[in-house]
Amino acid sequence: MLTKLYDRILAMAERRDALWLLAGVSFAESSVFPITPLVMLIPMVLARPDRAWLIAAVCTAASVAGGVAGYAIGALLFEEVGQPVLAFYGKEDAFGEAAEMFNENGFAAVLTAAFTPFPYKVITIASGVTGLALSTLVLASIVGRGAQFFLVAAILWKFGPPARAFIERRLGLVASVGAALLIGGFAAVKFLI
Repeated sequence: MLTKLYDRILAMAERRDALWLLAGVSFAESSVFPITPLVMLIPMVLARPDRAWLIAAVCTAASVAGGVAGYAIGALLFEEVGQPVLAFYGKEDAFGEAAEMFNENGFAAVLTAAFTPFPYKVITIASGVTGLALSTLVLASIVGRGAQFFLVAAILWKFGPPARAFIERRLGLVASVGAALLIGGFAAVKFLI
């Protein structure tokens, strides 16, 4: 099943509209979608290493724009959804303290989530809920997401064919390491925040 999915994504990466698909996935992942854009970026760079920097730039720009959408979700829907839940449990004061602490460390929190496998959408939505300065979110997102996507693109650009062979031979291992990094990202952010 994993091999079929990988082959399908690799085939999508070679399509003429692949950059648009990548932009859509990157945008959605930053606010609502559960799958990282790396699942498209990696095969796209492997398929077209001559476009590695363009692919990383599109992924970064769309991801940051999606982060702004996640911020808007947190800022605009909190009163209708989040506030009544907090009131029901009597946690408005606790949330206020947590929001203040989050905003004090907002740049580091966004940067960490933007660079690690931690679900970035959680931080973008939380940024909107807590009223973190939008400029802080955008700047930390550009740095963190850009570093992540350009680093992956650079590694694949430099070591493309051997990296592709390694991934294809050890797809199960690569998926397991990815899952471990995701869990580690959750633990790191929980520890930091």
